[in-house]
Amino acid sequence: MMKNKILSFSLFFIITFSASFIGGLVTTTLKEPWYSTLIKSQFNPPDWVFAPIWTILYFMMTLAIWKYWHSKNRNIGTVYIYFIHLAVNTTWSIIFFGFHKIFFSLVILVILILLIIILIVRFKSVNNLSFLLMIPYLLWCIYALFLNTSLFVLN
Repeated sequence: MMKNKILSFSLFFIITFSASFIGGLVTTTLKEPWYSTLIKSQFNPPDWVFAPIWTILYFMMTLAIWKYWHSKNRNIGTVYIYFIHLAVNTTWSIIFFGFHKIFFSLVILVILILLIIILIVRFKSVNNLSFLLMIPYLLWCIYALFLNTSLFVLN
């Protein structure tokens, strides 16, 4: 049983952080000089804040899906939604930092938030810890929506 839990955690960790790695790679290689030229809201945090927050959120997401996976009433459809949501999450970085498309990244962020809400609702009925672990992620993405919208309006 313990071996199964370690293996499943490792797989969810690798899959989740693969999305983080791809998004981070696109961000670090294609962000500048474009991002520095944008007019930003006064609510925009310094750049150094994003990496540690996203690392914590990705770890919490990993724990959430892992705890869900080991719940009695899990539904494989929810796991598929989790994987789809990771792809959408990664797509945001590609569209925003890679292609510099602020409006399209805004649309993707709305889709991402809807997927997170769906996951939260599905997690709540099966595993309360998974539900709680996703709340900071939802709040951060709502904040990101606010930042993305302000970038769209200001630029």
